[in-house]
Amino acid sequence: MGSCLSSDGGGGEATSPTTPSTPNAAGGKKLRKGSSRKRLGTEQLHRIPGRMFLNGTCGMASLFTQQGKKGANQDAMIVWENFTSRADTVFCGVFDGHGPHGHIVARRVRDQLPLKLSAHWEDFRESNICTVGGMNSDGTASEFVEEESASFVDLEGKESVPEIFMALKESFRKAFKVMDKELKLHPSINCFCSGTTAVTLVKQDQYLVVGNIGDSRAILGTRDHNDQLLAVQLTVDLKPNLPREEERIKKSKGRVFALKDEPEVARVWLPNTDSPGLAMARAFGDFCLKDFGLISVPDISCRCLTEKDQFVVLATDGIWDVLSNKEVVDLVAAAPTRSMASRLLVESAVKAWRLKYPTSKIDDCAVVCLFLGPDASVNSSSYKTASGASSENAEVGNNMQKSVSVRSSETITDDDQGTPKTPNSDENGTEGDEWSALEGVSRSNTLLTLPRFATGDEQAVTFKSQNEV
Repeated sequence: MGSCLSSDGGGGEATSPTTPSTPNAAGGKKLRKGSSRKRLGTEQLHRIPGRMFLNGTCGMASLFTQQGKKGANQDAMIVWENFTSRADTVFCGVFDGHGPHGHIVARRVRDQLPLKLSAHWEDFRESNICTVGGMNSDGTASEFVEEESASFVDLEGKESVPEIFMALKESFRKAFKVMDKELKLHPSINCFCSGTTAVTLVKQDQYLVVGNIGDSRAILGTRDHNDQLLAVQLTVDLKPNLPREEERIKKSKGRVFALKDEPEVARVWLPNTDSPGLAMARAFGDFCLKDFGLISVPDISCRCLTEKDQFVVLATDGIWDVLSNKEVVDLVAAAPTRSMASRLLVESAVKAWRLKYPTSKIDDCAVVCLFLGPDASVNSSSYKTASGASSENAEVGNNMQKSVSVRSSETITDDDQGTPKTPNSDENGTEGDEWSALEGVSRSNTLLTLPRFATGDEQAVTFKSQNEV
């Protein structure tokens, strides 16, 4: 079994955020003519018109992220207009990384998942040209049907399911599966004890299709028949104590329980050791738990938008831990300009953290606001790229400390001070800085401790057990 420590020198995402190996490179299979599965270097990817991943505005959307007080910003976000080269299509996503290399994993998924989704969507459309009636859910691989039969919101009750939903449901499933496999096989990103959430959407014309894993969230700001602003939650926070999630985890020999000092936070644990304590039931990466009930199969839903629907907000739990859905839609609606909406949300969340949890470390925050309707264009005169926007290199180069709270001293500690340490990591996730898993006071942290698995030379840098002398 591999180690939870990374000593790879490959540089991770910071040096090679390219697409995963193509089928041609991996298995000798030829790519379909016109396939979008092609390698893109960092500069090529970040120069694609309409693709935004830093603080600022992009057409119909505004986006903003801010580092918390726990270490490097492990949140990532993206808005991609003209997705799949269609003027009426946009892709949005936010990603909340966790673990020693969570920031690298989140950015890798941010960069690669849209490409995979685009490729599988294209393949579906091409294959459907020759298929009378198209595909339905019965055409899905059996493992997806078994894992997700109760996990997505189908448009039941409708006389016919929109073709875009059937196409994107299949494409989301395949893209998430391939993304997770690529992370597992990546030579220079250690995802054994690191991972990320993903809440993503594709809007095409009046349809909105959402794919979600983890506990980031998407909500819709809409108006009722009295023109009152309402918040509609579009995703489910996929926590381990949801009945269907807990049942699956326990069937796979994983354990689900909360620590006595934080009874509201259910976590996933290995069968025979109190680690890692992951506070979600689905995630990319985290391969130490993938044999014990953690999955990367997305929860998928579709909504037909109406003229009453105003905007969609995607955000990481740094927002939702301190602001309610209604508070979020009210703040977005009250923003002086649409271009300032996401920044206003983050600043309001930071203030709420200081007010509600003055002794806690503020979490990272990332927000994407997608505006709908005929007047959806964002007024970008306020700021195109916010002054607070940080470059990828600056973010990756930050100290990789990530604080996690264990309030019960008898529960999980790995040395006399209760602070397990890994080798230091440089800006590429290799040796240079320190990642601290049990330091400081934080609220409802995603990951508590790292399993002590190692082989060969890596045994020299494994965590010291409480029972070791």
